[in-house]
Amino acid sequence: MSTNVDLQKPFEAVQKLMNLQAEAVSKTFEQQQKSGQQLTEFFKGEAEKARTLKTPEDVVKFNIASNTALFELLKSQGEAFTSIATETREAAMSELQSMTAK
Repeated sequence: MSTNVDLQKPFEAVQKLMNLQAEAVSKTFEQQQKSGQQLTEFFKGEAEKARTLKTPEDVVKFNIASNTALFELLKSQGEAFTSIATETREAAMSELQSMTAK
């Protein structure tokens, strides 16, 4: 009894999944670099603003505004990472579904 086993399709699927994984790591690394640059620029800018503060009231207003802006920046960065993860998950699921359909 002889059975021809087609290993090419599973190999191609694994290769596609590994490529998706490598792409996700690359995008994540790029996003980490971008996030680091954004945070650096944010803190530099806030340090410059802090130099002009004169009264305790100015300090409180600055602190509230700065913390709000930092929260929004971190929120947008988190959303960017979530987007990368979601895109990768959807692509991987699509690939896995196409494997089972064949």
